[in-house]
Amino acid sequence: MLTAVYKSKKKADTFLFVEKRDDFSKVPEPLMAMFGQPQYVMIINLAKREHLGGADLETVKAALSDPDKGFYLQIPPPEENLLSQLRKENGADSD
Repeated sequence: MLTAVYKSKKKADTFLFVEKRDDFSKVPEPLMAMFGQPQYVMIINLAKREHLGGADLETVKAALSDPDKGFYLQIPPPEENLLSQLRKENGADSD
């Protein structure tokens, strides 16, 4: 299963996987507006991969194979707020 990978110029560490190079017809317009002008990264064969760097391989394959979707958006995990975590551990937050 070949897929084209694009990165966002607007959102750091955000990638879009589509079935065919330069075919964004299945990607909703609001998502494309948020993503910005896609910057081509590479074509990869998911069938020959055991894992992907920042996404679950089976989730990506399922999204690309889904006739109602046909794309996968990889976003970075939320940044960990170490100060908030420390305050909670020390009972400083009164939530």
